[in-house]
Amino acid sequence: MHVSYWCVLIAAFLPLGFTAIAKSMHIRRFDNREPREFQARLTGTALRAHWAHLNSLEAFPPFAAGVLIAQQVGAAQGRIDLLALAFVALRIAYGACYIANQATLRSIVWAAAMACTVGLFVIGA
Repeated sequence: MHVSYWCVLIAAFLPLGFTAIAKSMHIRRFDNREPREFQARLTGTALRAHWAHLNSLEAFPPFAAGVLIAQQVGAAQGRIDLLALAFVALRIAYGACYIANQATLRSIVWAAAMACTVGLFVIGA
């Protein structure tokens, strides 16, 4: 299986990692019967981890589509893999920046990851 496909799998599970961080910070308050109530009460670092979770859910569909489209049209596999690896690394860095409350750096990293997604579509054009 291509590296880029593994990156799609990793990117699909990144949101779960960020939500696990949010939950682990308030494990005594977490009630799986009412997860939305728990999320509504989050503050500080845990809330930023939750926001990283939500943004990762938003970033995943275009990335996955970009990988699949670039692959389907026969773009150079090395370029697809490179962009996919960069996307995953940048999205991990994005989550770390979000959790650490580094807003400007987070925005720069977000833009770089989005450029990787756009790049997948461009090499597939």
